[in-house]
Amino acid sequence: MSNEASTFEAFKLNRQLLNAVADAGYVHPTPIQEKAIPLALAGHDVLGIAQTGTGKTAAYVLPVLMKVKYAQGDHARAVILAPTRELVMQIEEVVIQMSANTDLRMVALYGGLGPKTQIEILEKGVDIIVTTPGRFLDIYRKGKILTKEIKTMVLDEADKMMDMGFMPQIRSILEIIPRKRQNLLFSATFGERIDRFAAEFLEFPERVEVTPQATTAETIGQVKYLVPNIKTKLSLLAHLFKNEDISRAIIFTRSRRNAEEVFAFLSHRSYGEVRVIHANKGQNTRINSIEDFKGGDVRILVATDVASRGLDVTMVSHVVNFDVPLIYEDYVHRIGRTGRAENEGKAISFVNPAEEYHFDKIEEIIRMKVEEAEIPNEVDVTATPFEEKQAYARELDRLLQRDNPDYKGAFHEKKEYKKPNAHLEAQEKEKKRGNKNSKAKTNRNQLKTKHQKNKGK
Repeated sequence: MSNEASTFEAFKLNRQLLNAVADAGYVHPTPIQEKAIPLALAGHDVLGIAQTGTGKTAAYVLPVLMKVKYAQGDHARAVILAPTRELVMQIEEVVIQMSANTDLRMVALYGGLGPKTQIEILEKGVDIIVTTPGRFLDIYRKGKILTKEIKTMVLDEADKMMDMGFMPQIRSILEIIPRKRQNLLFSATFGERIDRFAAEFLEFPERVEVTPQATTAETIGQVKYLVPNIKTKLSLLAHLFKNEDISRAIIFTRSRRNAEEVFAFLSHRSYGEVRVIHANKGQNTRINSIEDFKGGDVRILVATDVASRGLDVTMVSHVVNFDVPLIYEDYVHRIGRTGRAENEGKAISFVNPAEEYHFDKIEEIIRMKVEEAEIPNEVDVTATPFEEKQAYARELDRLLQRDNPDYKGAFHEKKEYKKPNAHLEAQEKEKKRGNKNSKAKTNRNQLKTKHQKNKGK
């Protein structure tokens, strides 16, 4: 197939689609497109293992457009499910781009906005729905989606769907769409869960995998710094922006709090326009920040993992993992924002003492040791506050005890010495005191009665 499909012309696509591909500037199909498109066009169920940035969206969008072909009737004939609003919007862009020379109608359904406009588009008639699972079910339950014409079902980022707890919604959707359909399932990683899900969801699937699972692109240079605390992380970040040739960067944090702290820190320095996106930011704010970043108006985007999957942004020179991700596969998705389309990129990870455990696990998954760099002398390495040091020690003990229940823990807090079973002694004392009081009360009552008897004589 490789020699044959050196251009898109080798695929059985109609002229409208081939022209749209050419207009988009694509000449040679990527490996995932080369493997998945012919199988999907032949009507097979496909299980595609491919990371973001490999061209997987077009690998299923082109066959879907070819199958649906032209506008017909009022009800959708293809549904593409994705876990996040951001990813739905990016798939929508690809569908619009590739269907530019056709009369096909599509709608993107996602939360964060009222459903009124989306329902109005559905009522006018659509051929393709791109949607998050939750919004699809909400509108279906309002009686605004008829599913009987659906012939093709796509699930993108299936592993992320499972991470985010969407399985009940997906199963509900599978129950209400026709059983006789073509299924295309794409995932960035492959493991036992995806294998089980594929067995349930797909019929005799053709599996295509373009890179070994959870590996990082060769165009990404990776480096890690062992950093003692959050204050030193911020100092090191400032040093990088002063000394590295950073054209555009995404900085990933584990929490909204850290995202805001990094954003505030960078905003007070003249490193260029900075934006922050996380779950607490309004939908429109997030969309505008991403669009401005893609357009080149924003140099630095600070984000939690809400934005780490499916963000299609080219020309990102650096990805900084300010915090190490706790879902280890997310490391691959985060750093996949750089080194795209054969451009070279750099991924830099700041690893605190507790995060060393997690980073070791990440290195096992990506099957490589990431180069460790020394913190430059110009960076102010501050002493770790006592509370922060204690928190790292507790976290590390928790992780090691989870792996080995016999592990006793290296962390010992200095507390007031308490005798073993002290709580039992306290209870016993309380009991005795209670009995003593009861006895005193009884004696008082007896004296009172005796006094009354004497008085009556």
